Amino acid sequence: MNVELFIAKRYLLSKKKRNVINIISIISVIGVATVTMALIVILSVFNGFDGMVKSMFNYFAPDIKIMPAKGKSFEADARFVKIKNLSQVSYYSEVIEENVLLQYGDKQHIGKIKGVEENYKYISGLDTALTEGEFALHKDELSYAVIGYGVAYYLSLSLINEEPLTIWAPKIGAKVSMNPDKDFVRKKIMPSGVFSINQEFDVKYVITPIQFARELLDYGNKISFVEIKLNEKLSESEKDKIKLQIKQMLGSDFEVKNRYEQQQFLNQIMNSEKIAIFLILSFILIIASFNIIGSITMLIIEKREDIETLKSMGASKQFVSKIFMYSGWLISGSGAFIGFFLGVALLLAQIQFSLVTFPINSLMVTAYPVEMQFWDFIFVFVIVLLIGFLASIFPVKRILNYNFEPLS
Repeated sequence: MNVELFIAKRYLLSKKKRNVINIISIISVIGVATVTMALIVILSVFNGFDGMVKSMFNYFAPDIKIMPAKGKSFEADARFVKIKNLSQVSYYSEVIEENVLLQYGDKQHIGKIKGVEENYKYISGLDTALTEGEFALHKDELSYAVIGYGVAYYLSLSLINEEPLTIWAPKIGAKVSMNPDKDFVRKKIMPSGVFSINQEFDVKYVITPIQFARELLDYGNKISFVEIKLNEKLSESEKDKIKLQIKQMLGSDFEVKNRYEQQQFLNQIMNSEKIAIFLILSFILIIASFNIIGSITMLIIEKREDIETLKSMGASKQFVSKIFMYSGWLISGSGAFIGFFLGVALLLAQIQFSLVTFPINSLMVTAYPVEMQFWDFIFVFVIVLLIGFLASIFPVKRILNYNFEPLS
């Protein structure tokens, strides 16, 4: 049996002469438990938001995206045919993207046209994000468009009206004049569906057949970039190897980005925010740990007689120091376990019963997302115990002022 730990537990659990010591100890446990629970809950909810946001962006972020290193368009040559025929490539789509003016009835809105091939829905998964209609780019040899929810909102567009959407694009090389027919190319297209991912995409994009975009923008054989869907059975490391292989095939004239690199700025922001949240809550935990310092200090003062008794029995200063160090660890450890239990219980309740929800139709999910990660739990537990350990050192050092001389 660990004698120091046994005595530390008796000191914490036994009734004190001064009731305030019990109160401060309870407050210390509650403070550590509250901050621990907050760390677990907030980090898990943040992980859920991180996964949700990334999944939303993944609707528009293919496995591999090829774009010119300079300029905004290029002509695909024989190298791209070889890339398309790679066994690891499941779907390949050339894309044209440009800013345009959208008009529906008397409403106008500036957005982006994205001309894609027929297989684009397998690359993006946009067909699973439809709120109205269907993902169809061709019907009976006619071209159709899939509209972002924000675009439809600003244009008051409705599929029921069966009214075409007018898209205006500036003519290449046209001089500025007062006559828009001379400066702009205008084409009409019927909408077939409305998708909703997030506001950034919903208020911008109109998805059309690539041939429609070529004629509107007078792109000829040029394209803006290429999007590729790789075999789903490939691991992330295998996908990275394919990316490097494609990069070697194309050389320095093109940029080849995987899904993470396409969202690199977003990932950096999300990671920075997570670190900032963790540091803020850790700072709050440090403040809460001052209760541990107060509790241990008052416990040492009350147990002066016991310390003298232990000295007379031959106890060393290291022995007595361990008693009060263990007392501090018991406070922080108890708070950590209680906080973990309450945090996990709250997260499981959120997953099962959706306790906290979003306003209706505000996002693709109805309740706050939660994703519990093992290493977050381990890291939080280590930080809580470490801060508890450091908080115990200061008052325990006071013990060293006593003259511990074992009896001979």
